[in-house]
Amino acid sequence: MSHELIIQQTQCWLKNIIIGLNFCPFAEREFKKNSIRYWVSDDANLESALHALAAEFQYLDQHAATETSLLIFSASMIEFDDFLELIEYANELLDDLGYRGIYQLAHFHPQYCFAGCEPADASNYTNRSPYPILHIIREKSLQHAIENHPNPDAIPDTNIKLAKQLGADKLQGMLNTCKDNPIDSLKDNHD
Repeated sequence: MSHELIIQQTQCWLKNIIIGLNFCPFAEREFKKNSIRYWVSDDANLESALHALAAEFQYLDQHAATETSLLIFSASMIEFDDFLELIEYANELLDDLGYRGIYQLAHFHPQYCFAGCEPADASNYTNRSPYPILHIIREKSLQHAIENHPNPDAIPDTNIKLAKQLGADKLQGMLNTCKDNPIDSLKDNHD
């Protein structure tokens, strides 16, 4: 699969689910400003995935106009347990490279499952994506966005409530649309 198609599928997910359902009230501004970097990694093992993450930290260091980066794994981390291991090491790498307090990691996966939830629980869709993704966020920008949000503590509960109202079938259908026909879906919802 081409990197261009993977990025289009990811942009469709971001626009229609994350922004469209307001799962992240801070994403729309950066999406419209085109300040999000989408980088597809074909790395097939944990070590090479961590090298790709380190390279993304360096990219953000050198490109202040890029607000955030989505590191999308096309070939690896397909199993959720492998992805959880990557998250653990990614957070260690954040510390080892001295980026704690500069960048923060969020994570999304096609099989995302919160601890204590059943895999079929609709609330998991707040973190489900077309591909395994590490989202690198500038800590300073996140703090600013949180300070200017009326009730940031309510965001997770609001998202879970909406996900449960919509149901897992509807949310999976939205994800499938992004995988199957991302270009038309992006055009249909173009601002």
